[in-house]
Amino acid sequence: MGLRVFSYGGGVQSTAALVLAAAGRIDFGVFLFANVGDDSEDPATLAYLERYAKPYAALHGIQLHELHRQRRDGSRETLYGRLTRDGSRSLPIPVRMSNGAPGTRSCTADFKIKVIGRWLKTHGATADNPATVGVGISLDEIDRVNNRRAESYERTVYPLLDHAPPLRRDDCARIIAAAGLPVPPKSACWFCPFRRPATWAETRRDRPDLFARACDLENLLNARRAVLGKDPVWLTRFNRPLADAIGTAQDMLPGFDDDALCDNGACFT
Repeated sequence: MGLRVFSYGGGVQSTAALVLAAAGRIDFGVFLFANVGDDSEDPATLAYLERYAKPYAALHGIQLHELHRQRRDGSRETLYGRLTRDGSRSLPIPVRMSNGAPGTRSCTADFKIKVIGRWLKTHGATADNPATVGVGISLDEIDRVNNRRAESYERTVYPLLDHAPPLRRDDCARIIAAAGLPVPPKSACWFCPFRRPATWAETRRDRPDLFARACDLENLLNARRAVLGKDPVWLTRFNRPLADAIGTAQDMLPGFDDDALCDNGACFT
């Protein structure tokens, strides 16, 4: 049998897959968590990974590897570090442009797909002998299946959809709770522009220091763009600073109830 791994995002769907693998209900003995940076991932996700996911995996004989993006000199690069390094003009995250449209992004490709791909190829995955990569997309987000690009060295499968019956996010939460684990928080970078307004509002209320850091990051990006004579960009869809948008605009615009962030490891791919 060829290499089989599961792309672990640290959230509800992929943690449910971990529980299913531990119970022998899906055939994955290796889970890969591509950490985009300890300064970039939501601290709650990293805390869950260390306190619950890693010990649970080890208890059930599952390998859960935490991967990082490495530079050629062997040092680690983080997504937040790329955004904030001196002189950087890079905008690898899908910031909202002044017209409301999302900008181009490279965060998923550079800090998720390539990092996991490097591990797969190091462990023998090739175009002639592709690895089977499980992704935790649930039935309520099935439209994302066709958006995930498969590389030549991998064959993507969707165990939650192949389950009988196919699993929804709520089903995944029940599976986790039945295993005696707390249900993990939604997984994403703490500055991800795809965060819902309600999630930003919760962050402002419950973790004001983290919300302030996001505001500072947005301000830094726009200060640099102003020097270059470019229009500002935003971390929300509201065409205004984060500190102003949350609390004034979040209840005015419908259609932003998508719960999916990086929970399933796919990270919008």
